[in-house]
Amino acid sequence: MKETSVGNHRRLLLIDDDPNLILLVKDYLEFRGYEVVTAENGREALEILENEIPDMIICDVMMPEMDGYSLVKHVREDSRTSWIPVLFLSAKGQSQDRVKGLNTGADVYMVKPFEPEELVAQVESSLKQAARIADRPGKGHDSGPKIQVPFDVELTPTELRVVQFVARGMANREIADELNVSQRTTESHVSNMLGKTGLHNRTELARWAIENSMA
Repeated sequence: MKETSVGNHRRLLLIDDDPNLILLVKDYLEFRGYEVVTAENGREALEILENEIPDMIICDVMMPEMDGYSLVKHVREDSRTSWIPVLFLSAKGQSQDRVKGLNTGADVYMVKPFEPEELVAQVESSLKQAARIADRPGKGHDSGPKIQVPFDVELTPTELRVVQFVARGMANREIADELNVSQRTTESHVSNMLGKTGLHNRTELARWAIENSMA
């Protein structure tokens, strides 16, 4: 019986050109309750990201077609994906390699071989940190400047429901299930709201909803 209490149906995008590692890590994460989508290289991962937004990306650094550095650059430059936590996996463990990975935009850098339990712990830590940022009240000087959007932004009733769920830290798949629509429809609503508000990512969208008492 699968242990589902940890992952809570969070979706992870796992990218590596080693099929054995993909199989091992995918099985381990799915046993811990995560939903895992896989890709063999950065270019294939970008095609997946066009259609679905995961809660986290786990990515090898050295891959054919497109390496991890190039992938993360694309991820960070796209407002739809810039907020996603990224964990790098690499056989290179020198200090300069770690520094380059983190400076490129990764949130965590792990060296192969690694203990599966440590990988799960890093995934859980990154997802909790992302959730804390999304749930952080927009009050007081500790939370930084208030989110600014155009004064005449109007959300449709459906968009209002979606942003309320986003502010609660729910993933797109969970929101889709709540609204009985496809995940792609949910992602479209989120993308439309980012366009209307001029915000850059889901975290900012969540803060805006909380600060304006929409959540």
